[in-house]
Amino acid sequence: MDPSLELDLQPGARGTRLARLHGALREAIASGRLAPGLRLPSSRELAASAGVSRNTAVAAYELLASEGWLEARGAGGSFVADLPRAAVAMSDRASVAPWADSRWLRRDGGGWPAPLVSGPAPGYRFQTGVPEIAHFPFDVLRRLQTRALQALGHEPARYPEAQGLRALREAIAGHVSSSRAVACSADDIVITAGAQQAFDLIARVLITPGRTVAAVENPGYPPLRVALLGAGAMLAPVPLDAEGLVVDALSGDACIVCVTPSHQAPLGMPMSLARRRELLNWAARRQAVVIEDDYDGEFRFTARPLDALKTLDRDGRVFYVGTLSKSMFPALRLGYVVAPAWAREALVAAQRAASLSMPVLMQAAVADFIAEGHLLRHVRRMRGEYAERRRALERLLPRHLGARAAVLPAIAGLHLAVALDGVDADELVRRAWAAGVGVEPLSRYWLGEGGPQGLVLGYGSITAGRIPEALKRLGLALGTL
Repeated sequence: MDPSLELDLQPGARGTRLARLHGALREAIASGRLAPGLRLPSSRELAASAGVSRNTAVAAYELLASEGWLEARGAGGSFVADLPRAAVAMSDRASVAPWADSRWLRRDGGGWPAPLVSGPAPGYRFQTGVPEIAHFPFDVLRRLQTRALQALGHEPARYPEAQGLRALREAIAGHVSSSRAVACSADDIVITAGAQQAFDLIARVLITPGRTVAAVENPGYPPLRVALLGAGAMLAPVPLDAEGLVVDALSGDACIVCVTPSHQAPLGMPMSLARRRELLNWAARRQAVVIEDDYDGEFRFTARPLDALKTLDRDGRVFYVGTLSKSMFPALRLGYVVAPAWAREALVAAQRAASLSMPVLMQAAVADFIAEGHLLRHVRRMRGEYAERRRALERLLPRHLGARAAVLPAIAGLHLAVALDGVDADELVRRAWAAGVGVEPLSRYWLGEGGPQGLVLGYGSITAGRIPEALKRLGLALGTL
């Protein structure tokens, strides 16, 4: 029988050969094994493979066509009809019952807000979390990939280390030690599929569903909340002030605190040194841990960044999360955790259970990319490019948005937050989209009701030359409110 059909005619079963062939074909179509549009074998081929006469095969096809399961196209042959899902009478009962309380099946597991608008992307887009890739040295990375592939030899026959390729961990350890003063070695690092998988692994290790309370900045970074909620944490939103997360407002039940101290996502302020020390002291008293997301920390516009929380950590309480998605490009999907020694084996075990590791070929190429200085050179170049875009925004926003908008101060990152006075930000987002400009509302980052009115303007993927027209259109949209 044709292996693509795999029909079970159940020899010895009751019924004529025609009935059994008809039933087997209909079941294969109803179950989806024979997809809509699939061209079926000729009646002669079907008869030979099924061990029936050609007349029986022809009769089975004609019967299925009369019932609407097949489309007969003359000399073109017989094709599976494109039936509505309801017509195939498949049961959905297996997706309920014991899993009815699943956060993901209820579709409220992520806390990832749905976009306010949809459809084709507008011509001007202030997209957050997306860097410029036009200047990235892809030719260098391709050359390093080729070299890595040649060097692998027989290594593809082995599974990669769950912790990540040692050469990449060594390169990252050197990079964060020099750029962020995070003293660490390759043994302290676990390679992940971007920062998001790092959050997920940490959440798997630390959270007891329904019992663990995790404090999060409010407004804060939605993807981090996704991982925490998905693991079953109870979230405790914490307000911010000009120095960052308000430590005095932390819940006494919290045993995990999540912060973006380098460039608060989304408001932009850095956490002050005094506040960083206050948070670490609080964590020590409460026996809590801190997840430090070094969000946009590579792109700072001051001479020297404040020390990372991980740098100040003396008790092994900080999980430092970094990513190469913004310093290189998002499709790379490489991130890392600098983990406390006591949690490292558990993180590696969670990584092994999740995916073993990232593709070793790309890990090897990126290790060389960092070790040979290409990453540092690219970051330095893009820092100047982003600084120009940032200056254009700061100069032109007051001109086009007027007194109803105020740019919030920030010293790093790939976006600016704008506070709005007396303006419905969600409605402005909709009108701006209609005017050809994509922006995000601050409400997307808020947990709960009554959040601040404002916008988040990413400038990683919009050139300085396009910013004036984009802001002009945004200003016209604001004028209609």
